[in-house]
Amino acid sequence: MRAAASRPPRHVLAAVLAAVALLAACAPDRPGRIGGDDAAIEGLAPTPPMGWNSWNTFGCNITEQTVRAQADALVASGLREAGYRYVIVDDCWSADQRAADGTLQADPRRFPSGMAALGEYLHDRGLRFGLYSGASDKTCTQYLGDRPGATGSRGHERRDAATFASWQVDYLKYDWCSSDSDHDGQVEAFTAMRDAIRDTGRPIVYSINPNSGIAGSVPGADFDWGGVATMTRITNDITPAWSTNGDDSDAQGILDIVDAAAPLASRVRPSSFNDPDMLVVGVDGNPGLTTAQQRTQMSMWAMMAAPLIAGNDLTHMSSETVDLLRNRAIIAIDQDQRVSAGAPVGNDPEIWSRAIGDKGLVVSLTNRSDHPRRMSVTMASLGLVGDKTVNAIDAWTGRRYQASKGEITAPVGVGDTVLLQIV
Repeated sequence: MRAAASRPPRHVLAAVLAAVALLAACAPDRPGRIGGDDAAIEGLAPTPPMGWNSWNTFGCNITEQTVRAQADALVASGLREAGYRYVIVDDCWSADQRAADGTLQADPRRFPSGMAALGEYLHDRGLRFGLYSGASDKTCTQYLGDRPGATGSRGHERRDAATFASWQVDYLKYDWCSSDSDHDGQVEAFTAMRDAIRDTGRPIVYSINPNSGIAGSVPGADFDWGGVATMTRITNDITPAWSTNGDDSDAQGILDIVDAAAPLASRVRPSSFNDPDMLVVGVDGNPGLTTAQQRTQMSMWAMMAAPLIAGNDLTHMSSETVDLLRNRAIIAIDQDQRVSAGAPVGNDPEIWSRAIGDKGLVVSLTNRSDHPRRMSVTMASLGLVGDKTVNAIDAWTGRRYQASKGEITAPVGVGDTVLLQIV
């Protein structure tokens, strides 16, 4: 190859794509795709949804005023223009009881203007409206006894889907919230709401969570729900930690989730995504995450072609948080039209590759150790063979690297990730 060539030749790129496809195909055998091969909900954008969710910062302390303030901050910060469009109101928005005719209604104290008015406010600002409901007779907070009532959607799917559509809802988060994870019961419940959404004719992102604090392998990982839902949670809840080391079945750190997602890459396709839970960039926590570790979350969610749903307080963001969430190169990788998830290279959890575009490739190097390191990836492991020159650009810094002696080497800080675009 000529030293000045801008990209590897066709035969090398063909080898790259073949290698990436092989990596994705190396996942353990699992049951087939539930719900069939077609998209669960038609009419949606093929790339992963981006937006903001209220739960990680506000929990049940959510009000109409809070949501409006967060929406305004989404616009003012430039995050809307970067692609973050869905504003999702999680649990606790509804009244404790349904109306006399069985219709869901907003909590009159928290949302006095009603949910249709909130949706209009969001749409007027170029945003999209998301709501939460439970797949059993109760929402999660009701199931846990933190809030009275039983306003889940089980048995009310058609009425509730029609209500959501009439409120111009664009995204539904549908939570299992039950210690009974009977597979047939889950399939019936999640499919019933999918069918009800389809019947409304409105293209609503359908986000399901089949997992309720279950230790070990969870239903979202054990089964491919791609024909039932637009996005499926594949882990328990995320917490702002590097790793929980399996200490708490109710929460997982960044590394725990990345490792859980690694075997599931082949499930991802246009309008069908693995959901590794929300971004915790800028979210306060104990012990919390370093800037480098937050950069790793952004990098790896992009490598997974995962939805980017922020969970921080948008009205009190540092410039560092805004820069992390708004990084154009990282978002471009996540939103690549190929919609192909990456996977570990040679079973190394610190090195992943992902095919992008017609012939492109991205490689991530994550330093999981407690000291800075120089990390390398061989061209042979990526399917790039021969004595050809290969160049790469770090998506975070713009720094250029060139392969030497058959490998690319880059310095990587503690807990950090270098994201290399092969050019």
